[in-house]
Amino acid sequence: MHQGYQRKRRRPVAEINVVPYIDVMLVLLIIFMVTAPIVTQGVKVDLPQGAAESLPADSKPPVVASIDAMGEYYLDVGSSSTKEVLELDEVAIRVGAIIQLEPERPVVVKADRSIPYEKVIQLMVTLQGAGVPSVGLMTDSPEDK
Repeated sequence: MHQGYQRKRRRPVAEINVVPYIDVMLVLLIIFMVTAPIVTQGVKVDLPQGAAESLPADSKPPVVASIDAMGEYYLDVGSSSTKEVLELDEVAIRVGAIIQLEPERPVVVKADRSIPYEKVIQLMVTLQGAGVPSVGLMTDSPEDK
């Protein structure tokens, strides 16, 4: 053997390889960016504008009873938004069941501006008959010009 030659010992590397984790996070980010607009879909309603106080940030997501421009009723219950057309009595039954389970949950009416006032009042009376203590009206905030 050579005298000046010493064998170097290789120590194990104790570092975590984070490249696969970054790849997974980027894929998850893309998936969430694509699915977010799909999840927030609702019934297209042209809301009247008005300056009003918004719901408190710490409140539960409201139950939204909607009336579109054709006068058809829809229900949006936070996580499960349905695109199915409901009859007025079906709306009352479903909202009544939700209010029995969660009495503090806010209920709002989202009606198209072209709907006659009578249809909105009819929905509000039906919701109060289903056990809703108070019904709010949803509006768009006025645009600053």
